Amino acid sequence: MKFSERIRKKADPVWEKSHQHPFVQGIGNGTLDIEAFKFYMCQDYKYLIEYSKVIAMGTVLAKDLDTMSGFAKSLDETLNFEMDLHRQYAEHLGISRDELESTVPGPVTLAYSSNMLAEAQKGSLAALIAAILPCAWSYHEIGLELAKKPGALEHEQYGEWVKMYSSDEFGSIGKWLIEKLDELAEGCTETELNDLEAIFLNTSRYEYMFWDMAYKREGWPV
Repeated sequence: MKFSERIRKKADPVWEKSHQHPFVQGIGNGTLDIEAFKFYMCQDYKYLIEYSKVIAMGTVLAKDLDTMSGFAKSLDETLNFEMDLHRQYAEHLGISRDELESTVPGPVTLAYSSNMLAEAQKGSLAALIAAILPCAWSYHEIGLELAKKPGALEHEQYGEWVKMYSSDEFGSIGKWLIEKLDELAEGCTETELNDLEAIFLNTSRYEYMFWDMAYKREGWPV
């Protein structure tokens, strides 16, 4: 069993909860409260800025040019493709660029992004990948599942979101990260593998918490 298969199996109960969360299902069914989606877009915009910083650190930690190139490509896809979709959506939903930029990251957004940055700063490329992989991998899985729902790809508000995350272009990011993590895991001890598994599980839990935060529109209590 590849290491990626091992951690995906371990995290399956958490991922299944994310797949079935009413926020995620609401996107696919077209029933999600648009105000919750607006809240999500603003928070996710701030999250992606920090996520991009972690990807950039992967280029620094890489030991070869091919790996550096892979992280550079992922950074370009995130900064100039995924975030561009957010800006387009924001405009369509009546959210100004200033509103996006001035959004205050909520508790879950801050905790999640800080956790990723902390893992990346430990200096292990494998730990960095384990921290960011649930985002890229689970979003593609969710996109593919939602794309199967009748009308999901054509929905006026959420169709473009489903199209992007179900696309081969987006899926290639997660696929590359999976392959790279499996490659790095080959030389690890069981203790090191357990540590990577724990990182993967934690960020998988943060993924669920992010959906839940957006659904409830939870910000700071004061």
